[in-house]
Amino acid sequence: MPSLLSPSLLLTYVFATALVLGLLLKFWLASRQMRHVARHRGAVPAAFAARIPLAAHQKAADYTIARTRLALLHTAFGAAVLLGWTLLGGLDALNQVLLAALGGGMLQQLALLAAFALIGGLLDLPWQLHQTFVLEQRYGFNQMSLRLWLADLLKSTLLGAAIGLPLAALVLWLMQATGGLWWLWAWGAWMGFNLLFMVVYPLFIAPLFNRFQPLADETLKARVTALMQRCGFSARGLFVMDGSRRSAHANAYFTGFGAAKRVVFYDTLLRQLSAGEVEAVLAHELGHFHHRHIARRLAGVFALSLAGLALLGWLATRAWFYTGLGVTPNLSLGGSAPNDALALLLFMLAAPVFSIFLTPLMARWSRRHEFQADAYAARQADGGQLASALLKLYEDNASMLTPDPVYARFYFSHPPAAERLARLPAPPPPAQATTTP
Repeated sequence: MPSLLSPSLLLTYVFATALVLGLLLKFWLASRQMRHVARHRGAVPAAFAARIPLAAHQKAADYTIARTRLALLHTAFGAAVLLGWTLLGGLDALNQVLLAALGGGMLQQLALLAAFALIGGLLDLPWQLHQTFVLEQRYGFNQMSLRLWLADLLKSTLLGAAIGLPLAALVLWLMQATGGLWWLWAWGAWMGFNLLFMVVYPLFIAPLFNRFQPLADETLKARVTALMQRCGFSARGLFVMDGSRRSAHANAYFTGFGAAKRVVFYDTLLRQLSAGEVEAVLAHELGHFHHRHIARRLAGVFALSLAGLALLGWLATRAWFYTGLGVTPNLSLGGSAPNDALALLLFMLAAPVFSIFLTPLMARWSRRHEFQADAYAARQADGGQLASALLKLYEDNASMLTPDPVYARFYFSHPPAAERLARLPAPPPPAQATTTP
């Protein structure tokens, strides 16, 4: 009979405790957010009263509460699925079935990864459908037909298999062929893949889902080009994406890496903002590059992935890592059946249970970057135009102006509206309609 302090049982207790504490934390934060938003639904904050109509503020409050409530249900469902995969033996049962059918080898390990991904995707489909065709539809954001949604699903599934399976095979091969330092080789492969993907994605993958047309507005193009020249930034092109095919939400972003960098505007953004506002939004994005935020975040991701793979390299050789999370390691075949796919899946399942407690630190880091990018935009363009653009985007995207402060500090990667606009010049007054006598 195992000791109560055996590593296996200790891991089980620690995992279960972290899962419960994380759930309680998420439910507490979400309940605070919903109560706070509902309490401030009846009036537009004074700082926004001249620009945001009460109806838009109430729509944002209702949308926020509905999204938070759905996220809570999804969180509870996800926790139940996680327990099913781990401590209740789901992953172990799937592994045993595939071992019996395929034996222990590369094919069985790839089949385990593929089956796990397929089952997880199927379990998540009802939530995606509800998010798109119920919640987003109710608040006027969804523009997708079911046919387009299914086409996207098919493309993303095939693309995931075409990219994911060879990458998984490479990692599994490295785990077998390179000895105790396999995690260092795997990290190098993962880093190289990500850098290559940043080049390939805008050129070959994104066009599979959206149409990208060169920016046709010559006045705006000249203005944006002059801004990028002032900022010392070069891009391969300025493109407009048909984001309105799927959603009424607006956005703009940089994509690509090195010579493949390009600027992408959603068509919805160009319809909602003036030329000066678009320039200010782009200046904000350029601020991230000026302050090297993108490079720092990428370096942070690579550093965390290196630390995670090094930890997995150690855990994968410990039997208690498997048994403590509800899986019998492949020892019954005399070591001929590797545990590599099991180790990857268990680590992927367990890591978010513990990393949730790092969320406020990462969010604070991101908010600091947003303030720096706003300040850069105010110097390079017009801070008042940026404030005006943000107000329009808050209204059109039904973004909440009165989030719960604790919830915002924990989760928000962007500063709340009041804090962000307080650091920018006042926006120009809204245009007044004129009439002729």
